[in-house]
Amino acid sequence: MRWMITGAGGMVGHDLVSALRETDDVRAFDRADLDITDEPAVTAALRGAKPDVIVNCAAYTRVDEAENNEALATAVNGEGVRLLARAADEAGSLLVHLSTDFVFDGRKRQPYEITDAVGPLSAYGRSKLLGERHALTARRHLVVRTAWLFGLHGPNFVEAIRNQVMKGNKELRVVNDQRGRPTYTPHLARAIVRASRLAHADPEMAGIIHYADRPECSWFDFAAAIVEELGLGDVTVSPVSTAAFPRPAPRPAYSVLSTERYEKITGMATEEWRPGLREYLAKRA
Repeated sequence: MRWMITGAGGMVGHDLVSALRETDDVRAFDRADLDITDEPAVTAALRGAKPDVIVNCAAYTRVDEAENNEALATAVNGEGVRLLARAADEAGSLLVHLSTDFVFDGRKRQPYEITDAVGPLSAYGRSKLLGERHALTARRHLVVRTAWLFGLHGPNFVEAIRNQVMKGNKELRVVNDQRGRPTYTPHLARAIVRASRLAHADPEMAGIIHYADRPECSWFDFAAAIVEELGLGDVTVSPVSTAAFPRPAPRPAYSVLSTERYEKITGMATEEWRPGLREYLAKRA
């Protein structure tokens, strides 16, 4: 199969290219190679790559900055996806689009299903929801929602905690009233490849799926696990409320994603984030 990856320089894109390169023909485009808001460039890239599958990992991900730059977030996360969907139809390609738990309002206390009502709280969430809607207009499409990503090729929560303790900070305060499912990007990359192959072969697999590692936890739980895996018995992690750390963009308090459809169509359980955390830290050592 021929694959085209946009946003190939980011966490997910980099790991996706690595997962595919040994077995498939991959055309990787980072931000410098392809601006997905540039319609002629998008059209030319697809005509040149002739992909069976396009995986869109390109995104504006500065969640807090998006509150003051919603037009830019919307251009990349929304309009850019519309252009990709149109070009995918012209090329006869499957469009796989990466989305987020931020499309939900976080008021549930049970895992979000793909059929649950959306209600983004932030500019970033609104822009990603618009991108989903554009992706779903492509004749052949798959939207993959995910959450709480950490990987070696981009800023993430694990690195933020690691940096704090490497600087000598012995007392960490981390929010305990937001819950989700941390996801190691190599695990996500494998899941995307698996689901995309199925969706390419069978149109019935189209639509939306959720992928996140298991189990669910709070940010406090995740931070405590990071400190434990680092073997830092002299570092304490204390739980605090979201109100103690006000941010420009509101976060969903509960954004646990149900991965039932992914597991049903692939026949595979999701991976666990704790082994992914160990691998990440070993590679960062």
